[in-house]
Amino acid sequence: MKYREYLGIAIPFIISTVTQPILGAVDTAVIGRLGNSSYIGGVAIGTVIFNTIYWLFGFLRVSTSGFSAQSLGSNSEKDTFFAYLRPVMVAIIISFSFVILQKTILKGALNIYKPEDFVLESAVDYFNILIWGAPFVLIGYVNLGWIMGRKLIKETLFLQISTNIINIVLDLVFVMKLDLGVKGVAYATLIAQFYSFIFGYIIISKRIDLKKVLIYSRDLINKSEFKKIMGVNIDLMIRTACLLIMTNMFVARGNQFGANILAANAILFQIQYIFSYLFDGFANASSIFAGKALGAKDYKAYKDTLKVSNVFTLGTAIFISLIMILFRKPIISSFTDINSVIEISNQYSIWLIIFPLVIGIGLVYYGIFSGISYTEPVRNSMIISLFFFLIVYYIFVPKFGNHGLWFAFIVFSLGRSVFLFLYKDKLNKRFLNN
Repeated sequence: MKYREYLGIAIPFIISTVTQPILGAVDTAVIGRLGNSSYIGGVAIGTVIFNTIYWLFGFLRVSTSGFSAQSLGSNSEKDTFFAYLRPVMVAIIISFSFVILQKTILKGALNIYKPEDFVLESAVDYFNILIWGAPFVLIGYVNLGWIMGRKLIKETLFLQISTNIINIVLDLVFVMKLDLGVKGVAYATLIAQFYSFIFGYIIISKRIDLKKVLIYSRDLINKSEFKKIMGVNIDLMIRTACLLIMTNMFVARGNQFGANILAANAILFQIQYIFSYLFDGFANASSIFAGKALGAKDYKAYKDTLKVSNVFTLGTAIFISLIMILFRKPIISSFTDINSVIEISNQYSIWLIIFPLVIGIGLVYYGIFSGISYTEPVRNSMIISLFFFLIVYYIFVPKFGNHGLWFAFIVFSLGRSVFLFLYKDKLNKRFLNN
C-alpha cells in the first residue's frame, strides 16, 4: 500500500467528520439569536438525550464498515448483500423500539437532567419531533458504514457534507425566517436525517440488487452470523458506555470547580474533540484497508496497513502537539473573548499538548480492530482504562483539583492506546486464523 493511497481515503473521511461539530455550533448560534435562554437550554437538553442514545448505537456504522470492507476484499456478492441487510435488520428493531418507548425514554431523561420549568417545554418539543427520526438515523448509520466500507469516498463525502448543509440552511429558514423557534431546529434536523437516509439508500441500491433478498432469504437469518454481528456490536456498545461514563464524570466534576473553570474545560474539550476527529479519519481508513485485507486473505496488505497507520498516527500526533505549543493562545482565544476564561484555559492547555501523543494509537487501532471484527480487545481496553481513570480520579482530583481531573483524563486516553496495542500479537494471530 502506498502512503498516497492511504491519504486518499483518510483525508475525505476527516473532512466529512469535521462537519459534525460545525453543525452543532450553527444550531446553537441560530437558536441563541432568539433572545430566550430557555430555547438554548431546551435544545441543549434535547441534544444531550439524542447524542447519548445515538452515541451508544454508533457501533452500527463502525461494525457495518468492517463487514462491508471484508466483503469488498472477498468480492462475494452474497457477503456484500449480507454486510448491508443484517445490520439494517438490527437497526430497524432498535429504532422502532425507541419510537414505541419514547414516553418512557423522555420521562427517564427528564428525571436525570431535571430542567427548570421554562426549559422543560422547549426540551419536550424538541424531543417529540426528533424521536421520529430514530429509524432514519440508525439505518443511516448502516448506510454510511456500508458506503465507507466499499471505499466510495466521493459518495461518503458528498452524503455527509450535503446533509449538514441542508440542515444548516433549513435551520436558518425555519428559525430566522419562519420564526418556528425550537420546533424549527428540530424539523430542520429531522428533514436532514430523512434526506441522509434516502440518499444513502439510493447510493447502495445502485450497487447491490436488493430484490435478491428472496434468493438469499434462507441464509439471511443465520443464527451464528447474527451472533457474530451482535457480539461485535455489544463489544462496541460497552466501549462507548465506558467513554460516556468517563466524559460525564469529567464534566460533572468540572462543574464543581466554578463557572470559569467549567467554561475553560468546555473549550479545551471542544479542541480535543477536533483532534480526535483528525485521528478518526485515519481510523476509518485503517478500518477499511484492514477489513479488505481480511476479506482477500492478504496478510501482506494487512501488515502494510499497520505500518502506514503507525507512521501517520505518530506524525499526526507530533504535528498536533507542535501546533498546540506554538498557537495554543490564539486557538483558545478564538472560542471566547472573556479574559478570565482565556487565562484559565491557557493554564490547563498543557494537557492538550500531551493528549495527541497518548490517544493516537488508541483511536487508530480501534479502527483496525473493528475493521477485522475483532472487538473484544477494544471492549477490554476501555474497561481497563476506565478502571484506572476511576483510581486516578478519586486520588488525584481531591488533591490537585482541575489538574488532577485532566490527569485522570490523560491516564484514560493513554490506557486506550497502551492496552489496545498490547493486543497486537493476538490481532496478527486472529487475522491468520480467520
